[in-house]
Formats: sequence, C-alpha cells, structure tokens
Amino acid sequence: MFNKINNSILFQGNLTNKNYFEGWYYKMVSADGNCSVALIPGISLNPQHSHSFIQTFVTFKNGDLKTVYLEFDKSNFVTSENPFGLTIDKNNFTESGIDISIDHNAISMQGKLQFTSNTKIQTSLFSPSIMGYFSYLTFMECYHGVVSMSHSLAGVLTIDGKPIEFNGGKGYIEKDWGKSFPREYVWMQSNHFKNADTSFMFSEATIPFKVFHFNGLIINLIVKEKEYRFATYNGAKVTSKTISSQHVRYEIQKGKLKLIVEAQNDQTISLASPKNGLMSQSIKEGLSGIIKLQLFENNNLLYEDTGTHAGLEIMMKPN
Repeated sequence: MFNKINNSILFQGNLTNKNYFEGWYYKMVSADGNCSVALIPGISLNPQHSHSFIQTFVTFKNGDLKTVYLEFDKSNFVTSENPFGLTIDKNNFTESGIDISIDHNAISMQGKLQFTSNTKIQTSLFSPSIMGYFSYLTFMECYHGVVSMSHSLAGVLTIDGKPIEFNGGKGYIEKDWGKSFPREYVWMQSNHFKNADTSFMFSEATIPFKVFHFNGLIINLIVKEKEYRFATYNGAKVTSKTISSQHVRYEIQKGKLKLIVEAQNDQTISLASPKNGLMSQSIKEGLSGIIKLQLFENNNLLYEDTGTHAGLEIMMKPN
C-alpha cells in the first residue's frame, strides 16, 4: 500500500472499483512555445458506462484550440508497475515518454516523445505525496498526485498531418483519482518562467470531510532546486483571495513566508470531468495562461517571476 501511495504514477485503483475514476495528466510544450499539448489517459468505472479514455487538448500560439474525448473499451486499459506503463489501444504512457497513435476526425496525432531529467517533489513518511498525511486517508472524494514538476522533451508529434518538433521543450505530469472532482476548486501550473529552473503548481479546493467541508490548499514552488511547500497540512493559510471567471489573486502565509499568486487566462475549452466515476461533468481549462509570483520572507522579497504557457482551471464562485 505504501509503495502505491509513495508512487502516485502507479494505478491506484483496480478494475473492480465502483463509481471510480483515475486519470493521468501529461502536459507538453514545444521549445518555441508554438504548441502546447495535454493528454489525459484514464479509466471511468461505474454501473452506467465503464470505459477507458484518452482526452486530448492542443493549443497553438495562433489561438487555435483542439480537443477530443476518445472512448475505448475497459479491456483496452492495461497497466504495469515496475516500471510503470499504461497502454490504451495503440497508445503508451510511461514516466519516461509517450507513444501516441490517435486518428479521429476532430484531431489526429502520431509520434513519440522522450522525457529526461524528471523533477520529483520532496516526500517523507509524514508526507508521502503532494497531499501530505491526507494521502493515508481512505475516504477522500478525490486524490491528487504530482509525478514530475518539470522535465525535458525530445521527439516529434505529427498533429493533423503537420510534424511538430518538441526537442528542448518542457513537460509536466500529475494525476487524480477517486470518485469526483471537488465541487469548487482553482488549479494552475507552469514551468515556463524567466528563471528556467522554476516550476510551480497550485490547487485550492472545497474538500468534503465526513459531515463538513473545508478549503484544502496545496502549492509547490521549486526555485533553484529549493522547494517551497504551502499546504493545509503544514500550516499554510490563505489570507486573501479574489476570484473571477478568468482571473485569480491569492495571498498565502506560512510562518515567515508569504506568497502572492496572480493568474489569468483568456482562452479556455471544455473538458470532461468525473462525477461518481462517470465522466459526465465539464470543466474549463486553458493552456496559455500567465502566472505572476512574489515570494517574501519577513516582508523582504525573495523571488519574483512570471510564468507563461500555464494550465489554469477556475471552478470556484467569483467573489
């Protein structure tokens, strides 16, 4: 059990689960920034319509957006653990690369990408994953894992007949599993900052917990190989926030540290999301957002930067 908790990329469920989903999120940005691709392979298990799936989302610098949700039989979903591998039909996903063969009238995509220099998060017995000690609880509605905060890409994807080179590009891998996405949340991620070694992910969500709800916070910021973790489980608090449909601003305090996060996204597209294991809900996500960060210690500015090619989802009620 601990091996799975400590290795979020592994399949956390089993094919006999009821009202269950699990999805891996692979994001890849070409070195020239002209193309961003998100691939979400996964499984949806429920009495109504169990199936495996690959959801694709492609953003081009010229503003073009493409997405398609591809369904496959549950039997097409095959995983291995050592090393991790996920196969859905002719498509393979690992921690070190992808091999894609998608042919659909909405989008076609073929090719292979290799991942190197994967940046993992810091873990411990107390905090075996990005969720901290909440990872050990068995009744959470949704679990979250970060597999790689940033890694280098090599290879070519041919999208709608056009070869796109990803050599020197950057990738990110995370995942979710459980029954349903939170009813309200803000999620964002970028590893395209002026400081090339910086990577950032953020999630605030309304979390059901037994008979009440609370706002759960997870932030991971890596700057020059130093990790700053702001989370509910380590005492971080949201002291101020402003939310609209395409813009958020947060101030977070943890001891002597204060983090100001401001993000916006002008282009979004609808993606499928789970409710009781069924991929019946929809969310809005963009891959061309901007994130501004300011990190203070004792009110002295430690770090300031702006991230681009940011993934951003805003599913909370505006202030």
